[in-house]
Amino acid sequence: MHNPNRHFLRRAALAGAAFLPILLFAGLAAAQVEGQPAPGGVGLPATVTEVGRETQQFYNVVLLPVISFIALSVLGLLVYVAWRFNESANPVPSKLTHHTGLEIAWTLVPVLILVFIAIPSFRLLAHQVEIPPAKITIKVTGNQWYWSYKYPEDQGGGFGFDQVMKQEADLQPGDVRLLSVDNEAVVPVNEVVKLQITASDVIHSFTIPAFSIRMDAVPGRLNETWFKAEKEGIYYGQCSKICGKDHAFMPAAIRVVSWEKYQEWLEDAKKKFAGAESRQRFAAAANQ
Repeated sequence: MHNPNRHFLRRAALAGAAFLPILLFAGLAAAQVEGQPAPGGVGLPATVTEVGRETQQFYNVVLLPVISFIALSVLGLLVYVAWRFNESANPVPSKLTHHTGLEIAWTLVPVLILVFIAIPSFRLLAHQVEIPPAKITIKVTGNQWYWSYKYPEDQGGGFGFDQVMKQEADLQPGDVRLLSVDNEAVVPVNEVVKLQITASDVIHSFTIPAFSIRMDAVPGRLNETWFKAEKEGIYYGQCSKICGKDHAFMPAAIRVVSWEKYQEWLEDAKKKFAGAESRQRFAAAANQ
């Protein structure tokens, strides 16, 4: 006798088995634009740091196959149980309530999967957290709703500036709506840059996807992270903590240039932001 439920379940299982891998691995083939989001982009953003490549390799080589295997296994098990143990195929239900081997298996297998994930995960975490000797140190302060940068004097800086999102009326050719800023932070290519991150009011989160960095900016606390960009260009990010009404309008932009151009920018920035730094110090003193 033909069972329509069985036929439907069989077709659903085949469709799911064919579609799920395509959906999971679609991000691997989708091209991304370095430094900014791509319209219709799928998958992880393009990265220009060693830590970023390790992070994406960990996701694509370890996590994605594991979660794909788990999803397909659970789907197959559900389809098999629905087909094998439905009421028409199995009118007399089993009275089995315990099975020692099965209970050991469904406890041990998840533990082994977690151990398999943990080993490369700890290695990657150590690479992210342990900051190598840095050539440049920049202090980044989150405010409602803009970022402030400070370059130390002993590294050729001695100035600071605010970074505010450009309004649509101020956008120039090549600018990106909601991401371009008035004053880009500048760093040299192929040099370790340490970021010291804090906030002046509420919790923010400084995120640059192309560098694979994301660090909370907490008032009264100085957090640190680092990156080493291997390609020149401009790289955008945003605040990743809901920090108030203009949270969506708090981008960050870092331009990576050659060492020679970085030195030229430092000299120009000292003159450009000298007045701004003086106003910042005056305002801070007035608030005390």
